Amino acid sequence: MDIDSFTDTPEGFRSGFVSFVGRPNTGKSTLTNALVGQKIAITADQPETTRRPIRGIVNREDAQVVLVDTPGLHRPRTLLGERLNEVVQDTYADVDVICLTIPADEKIGPGDRWILENVRKVAPKTPIIGVVTKLDKAGKDEVGAQLLELHDMLGGDADVVPVSATKATQLDVLMDVITENLPEGPRFYPVDHVTDEDMETRISELIREAALSGLREELPHSVAVEIDEMLPDEDNPDKLVIHAILYLERPGQKRIIEGSDGRRFRSLVQRARKEIMALLNQNVHLDLRIKILKNWQSDPKSLGRLGF
Repeated sequence: MDIDSFTDTPEGFRSGFVSFVGRPNTGKSTLTNALVGQKIAITADQPETTRRPIRGIVNREDAQVVLVDTPGLHRPRTLLGERLNEVVQDTYADVDVICLTIPADEKIGPGDRWILENVRKVAPKTPIIGVVTKLDKAGKDEVGAQLLELHDMLGGDADVVPVSATKATQLDVLMDVITENLPEGPRFYPVDHVTDEDMETRISELIREAALSGLREELPHSVAVEIDEMLPDEDNPDKLVIHAILYLERPGQKRIIEGSDGRRFRSLVQRARKEIMALLNQNVHLDLRIKILKNWQSDPKSLGRLGF
């Protein structure tokens, strides 16, 4: 590793950690991926997709910005939900800047104010930037009203920035505002790093993303993935064999995941394999098995086994 990648920083260089917070499904993961320039956090239509803080690293000439994508803060219904909230609140206390995400096409409500109240309790001195996400899903008048209301909610001279991650609109403006609020300091990671997530975790998340595709209602929360082992194929050293387990809570959920004649499950494996090969840039055989781990979201032992 090149030591200069850490020490060779110009005068006035800024660095720090930035947390995106907000209700579930406000576009935090999509925004993180867009700013980093590649996929490091999975996305899905369901709320509460993100289950652990994911760090994405943005390297600029004048700064290194470490984006921390957190689970959405919510009123928990399970032990897993309680633990995710604890992780989020711990993250607030350790970052240099907090970005509160509010979708342009949804009215600001009690849940958003509850989140802001919790942020200010845990990190009363941390700068908060308002980010109106999903700019492409609302008209100009709707966006303008949302910006004004968010500015009033944050108070003082808080910065509020409208962005669209999918259209790459105003991302440079947001990064400039974030950088201005960071302290001066050296790089935390080499310039070629985009995340500190280990490869097994990234692969397990890609499998979970494929499993979530098309699911509705409560089932998405019951899906967890564990990588059993990864090893070269005995007959083809250029191919990686990945053995993984997809956990569900009830037998009926297995039938939903498998679909008619197992077609949905085969499609799931194909989607996950394609994403994993793109990540690793090599051929992959994915051996995915389904196991039932009854009510794992509320069982301390099961949560510990799955890393929560």
